[in-house]
Amino acid sequence: MASAIVTGATGITGSAIVHHLQKDSSYKKVYALSRSDPGYKDPKLQHAAIDLQGSADDMTKTLSGISAEYVYFCAYMAHDDPQELCRINGTMISNFIQALEKTGAINSLKRFVLTCGFKQYSVHLGNAKQPFLESDPVLEGEVGGETWPPNFYLTQQRILAEAAARSKNQWDWVVTLPQDVLGFARGNFMNEATALGLYCTVSKALPGSELPFPGCKAGYFAFNTWTSANLHAKFCLWASTAKGAGNNIFNVINGDTESWQDLWPRLAKRFGCKIPNPMFPNGGTADSKGYKDFEPSTTRMPNKHPLTARAADLGVSSDPSKEESPTLFCQINPEKWAARDDVNKTWAQVRDKYGLDQKAWEKATWDFLTFALGRDWSCVGTMSKARKLGWTGYADTWDELVDVFETLEKEGILPPAERLKGDF
Repeated sequence: MASAIVTGATGITGSAIVHHLQKDSSYKKVYALSRSDPGYKDPKLQHAAIDLQGSADDMTKTLSGISAEYVYFCAYMAHDDPQELCRINGTMISNFIQALEKTGAINSLKRFVLTCGFKQYSVHLGNAKQPFLESDPVLEGEVGGETWPPNFYLTQQRILAEAAARSKNQWDWVVTLPQDVLGFARGNFMNEATALGLYCTVSKALPGSELPFPGCKAGYFAFNTWTSANLHAKFCLWASTAKGAGNNIFNVINGDTESWQDLWPRLAKRFGCKIPNPMFPNGGTADSKGYKDFEPSTTRMPNKHPLTARAADLGVSSDPSKEESPTLFCQINPEKWAARDDVNKTWAQVRDKYGLDQKAWEKATWDFLTFALGRDWSCVGTMSKARKLGWTGYADTWDELVDVFETLEKEGILPPAERLKGDF
């Protein structure tokens, strides 16, 4: 029987992996590492408080007596500056691996699974060649006549590959690339579903119960892929032992392709809201007026679209659109919407009526909605690489979204949808 170490065990991806390891009878021990104690009661699970921003020596003390055949590294620290983001997250994984080397735990290791994401393809910088393939060239430094910012995923991957090489191939690694993860972790409100659910809830309670799409018109019709945290966890367990998976990077997405034009009417129906018609009365493009009296936002990025680096290869170097800078436009700026007096009064009414968690509102990632709904480009990847090795997992994105909403209802973060529809 095997044992496992999970870092970032209280996050959405990390907690899902811990949950699935707990159910897997082939694992006898699971070490859940995080700063706060998640309060696991199962004797199979052992928590260890660790500060991954600490030194390798500090982590060596924490990890004394802890070893495992499989490591699932899900820890992440956010920062606005790309250089600092690379330094912080690169140092975390580097010091952690050094600590495993110092304690001797590295000698038991068989495979190290690192969770990254679609920023691998620079989707946070604009439109890129799609669908995304794991073999696509990465953008970093001078590429295609442009200077691209550093990417902390690439920094982590280099550190991981170098550490595996030091071991003389005693262990190998796997990198997973999920996209817009749908899941839940107690006390963690940094996820798309929570902010979406809160937006729909308050929209239902506002006069008229309309549910206008906050983002741009092009984004409403663009195609995207999502990743269920549960499906990602199952993939990580599969990839940790799958033959031929070692030293490889894999997209990990649900397997369907979705769009807001399909999901948004479903959201309206679930929360009892009305779909506005027209949805984009002022055009829904950059610098348009806001929806009714809501404040819009237009953000122009300093870089060109990542597609420009591949333009010549694709035969579109003469396309004028490739010269445009990426733009995020929201006809309703989510951050400013959440700060409005009428919205806050309505939220307070709903919160008190159903006894909801105030922290959910305060910590909701409204800024992420600005990006996720304001971009006018698609984010579509392929699962072909993993499927060729035998992966058969699939999840329906709408079903997964509903599952998260139901969990948020049980946890007192969202009100029961049926009660909400009847009360407002």
